[in-house]
Amino acid sequence: MSEGAEIKSVLPSRPIEKLVGPIERFLQVQSASGLVLMACTVAALALANSRFAPAVQAFWDQRLVVSVGSVGLDYPLWYWVNDGLMTLFFFVIGLEIKREMVAGELSEPKNLVLPVAAAVGGALAPVLVFLLFLRGGPGARAWAVPMATDIAFVVGCLSLLGDRVPRGLKVFVLSLAIVDDILAVLVIAAFYSSALKLLALACAAVGLGVVVVLKRLGVRAISVYVFVGVIDWLLMLKSGLHPTVAGVALGLLTPAYAWTPDHSLSQALSAAVDVVEGETDVTRKKTLETARFAMREALSPLDRLEGALHSWVAFLIMPVFALANAGVAFRAETLASPLALAVAAGLVLGKPVGIVAGTLLVVKAGWSTLPEGTSARALVAAGVLAGIGFTMSLFVASLGLEGQLLQEVKGGVLVGSAVSTYEVTGSDREVVRSR
Repeated sequence: MSEGAEIKSVLPSRPIEKLVGPIERFLQVQSASGLVLMACTVAALALANSRFAPAVQAFWDQRLVVSVGSVGLDYPLWYWVNDGLMTLFFFVIGLEIKREMVAGELSEPKNLVLPVAAAVGGALAPVLVFLLFLRGGPGARAWAVPMATDIAFVVGCLSLLGDRVPRGLKVFVLSLAIVDDILAVLVIAAFYSSALKLLALACAAVGLGVVVVLKRLGVRAISVYVFVGVIDWLLMLKSGLHPTVAGVALGLLTPAYAWTPDHSLSQALSAAVDVVEGETDVTRKKTLETARFAMREALSPLDRLEGALHSWVAFLIMPVFALANAGVAFRAETLASPLALAVAAGLVLGKPVGIVAGTLLVVKAGWSTLPEGTSARALVAAGVLAGIGFTMSLFVASLGLEGQLLQEVKGGVLVGSAVSTYEVTGSDREVVRSR
């Protein structure tokens, strides 16, 4: 070990490292996953416009049955992806929201004003633009599709722009996207759930209550929470409320603090060292088990779960979702339909207008200030970048529509997201400069 490393190892940790570290790791994972997501999107589009399109569709339409005795679930493969695997995606979103609320940008009330105002503006304006372009045509149920922002693609684009983006703007965009996800979950729960079955919904609420009780009792075994979480997902599925809401709720209930304080960890490790050196100690096994528990619980369940799941979600679940949902046949009647144009306009025009308007409103009112090093031009670029809807937009589209209308909405999402990406990273790469 070098002298510098030895010095660093004996110095007390700085609180800022605990705050910045998770954000840095999050940005690194998301920027890399954005490239994988883009590759899978291109693959899905290529297959949808090839002679293999019928075979690909037949693959996603095949039924997958999971049953125990006479009780079972029988759904197409794409349904398992959208309502099953994507629950883990929303669980990780819940973890990220919890982290931001506990120790991130959303933990300070003064820091909430700007991203919340920007996210609300960025949610309302796309809906208004969508309805204005659609003018009462078919597919009005897709009104919420252009509200969403895709974190993976946005962070991927920010990474391509490198140090041309002020750090304050990166944090602002990330916080904005997280608030945007909160709004999307609320919209899904309120407007895209089927007829509610109150008994199943009440049982699902009881299941969440069991999680709270287990937390209070000090139960730390993740396997117990996985079992309760699966039961709660099944109850949500049968209740009519979209099951991905269970993922978010469980993520928000995940403890964000370590069970073992630093001094207890030190004592447990010291006791373990003493036991190892004194091999005849009859309490050896119990002491070592206590030390192992103390070491594991020195990290919060939120940290452990996010570290364990984030890469799986970013590099497996989201790419599989893209393969299952991003395939759109390139036909003029699909990409140039009023519905597709309305969705694209909501993303390309509505997102930047709403974000800039919401941000400037609170800045002019003196309730907040622009992120450090961020100019008005950079703010507009951030708004344009948030027009990359993709994952969340496609997900909402799959909830509200089907058939040809669904294809048109998907086409609008892809066109709008592509235009937003090009406007920032292609046509003028200097647009995000703050000077």
